[in-house]
Amino acid sequence: MTRINADIKMIYEELSGEIIGASMAVLNELGPGLDEKLYERALVIELRKRGHKVDQQKSYPVYYSQELIGNLVPDLIVDDIVIADPKVAEIFSETHLRQMLGYLAISKLKLALLLNFKHSKLEWKRVIHELKN
Repeated sequence: MTRINADIKMIYEELSGEIIGASMAVLNELGPGLDEKLYERALVIELRKRGHKVDQQKSYPVYYSQELIGNLVPDLIVDDIVIADPKVAEIFSETHLRQMLGYLAISKLKLALLLNFKHSKLEWKRVIHELKN
């Protein structure tokens, strides 16, 4: 089962809040509308300053019919449990959400945060993927 912005069950609520807070700090310092990679790099610095482990561009193998077809590379993995994906977009699209669902399915993680640095106020979406037992 997959839920987008579900409020029934908040997983990793504290960590989510810390990632969003760090993202706000980055946006306040850099301002809106820069290149996504600049926000990504700044967010790595800010999260590490706050004591978090951050993997940048971690690679996950992707298989089709048990054959390796390539690698999936999410922007940031925080504390080995949350994908953080900085964007600079007018609005979050269905494509952004579906991309995060794909990342969650391949990585076997449960939560992704889409973070939009386009405007002066940070926008975010929680994308949750519940793994089947």
